[in-house]
Amino acid sequence: MTPERRLHVVSGKGGTGKTTVAAALALALAEEGRRTLLVEVEGRQGIAQLFETEALPYEERRIAIGPGGGEVYALAIDTEKALLDYLQMFYKLGGAGRALRRIGAIDFATTIAPGLRDVLLTGKVCEATRRRGTDGAFVYDAVVMDAPPTGRVTRFLGVNDEVADLAKVGPIHHQAQAVMRVLKSAETAVHLVTLLEEMPVQETADGVAELRAAELPVGTVVVNMVRPPVAGPVDPAGVDRRELAAALRSAGLRAPTRLVGPLLDEGAAHAERRSLEAAQRAELAALGLPVRELPLLADGADLAGLYRLARRLREHGW
Repeated sequence: MTPERRLHVVSGKGGTGKTTVAAALALALAEEGRRTLLVEVEGRQGIAQLFETEALPYEERRIAIGPGGGEVYALAIDTEKALLDYLQMFYKLGGAGRALRRIGAIDFATTIAPGLRDVLLTGKVCEATRRRGTDGAFVYDAVVMDAPPTGRVTRFLGVNDEVADLAKVGPIHHQAQAVMRVLKSAETAVHLVTLLEEMPVQETADGVAELRAAELPVGTVVVNMVRPPVAGPVDPAGVDRRELAAALRSAGLRAPTRLVGPLLDEGAAHAERRSLEAAQRAELAALGLPVRELPLLADGADLAGLYRLARRLREHGW
């Protein structure tokens, strides 16, 4: 990855494991002496489940040490509290903002203006990316956002452009512009997670086109859950059934003749799968983006699996 990348937005079709990849990336970026913030914006507490910890509050909390010895912090953004932060930051409402919360005005506002929620979420993430400590250095060396799915991510990230157009002047206009400057800058990259299957790959291609049209920086395509290669002939049709039965018999298997048919069926399915995967790899290569593959975790995405994926990402140069 280019060294100036500081905000990593991770998206992907549902079921591709984008939250797992985002968590692994946060770990991978936590090299010695570095600090990474992993942000969840969908309210699912998926990060807490992956790191086997209690539900995350609306505060930045250290949850792990990276393979390189750095620190990983996590934040689950609460829309209501983010709005209170916004009101205090730009309008100094203080107690008045809390009063709005008590009468339900905040829920009402985010319901009638769904885009407001996305403004708050992206604004909070960009604030964390830009934040500096008393020494003038960035508080976080990298921020990783577990973003909405591919079909919604461009609208989610671009909502501040719409807000800036609507509010021509004032703090809302300036805040929206500031967020878009971060999201469209060289320090941001939107990574898309996919599987070697037709629908996720097509959605990835569509997502890349939408992001490029919106002038949002596309980073890397991450192919997740890649099955290990299986040795053997590519075309089971070329296998001699009698030789296969003899080989099974010599291996000590009973009734080898009855096993030949099911084994060849499995081989045919595997050959078809390999052919389909090769076609999907070609589709992804045509996008003109870096493509990185992560293995299927046989034991599921537990904490040990996250560290395995993080090490693989570091081997890929993240």
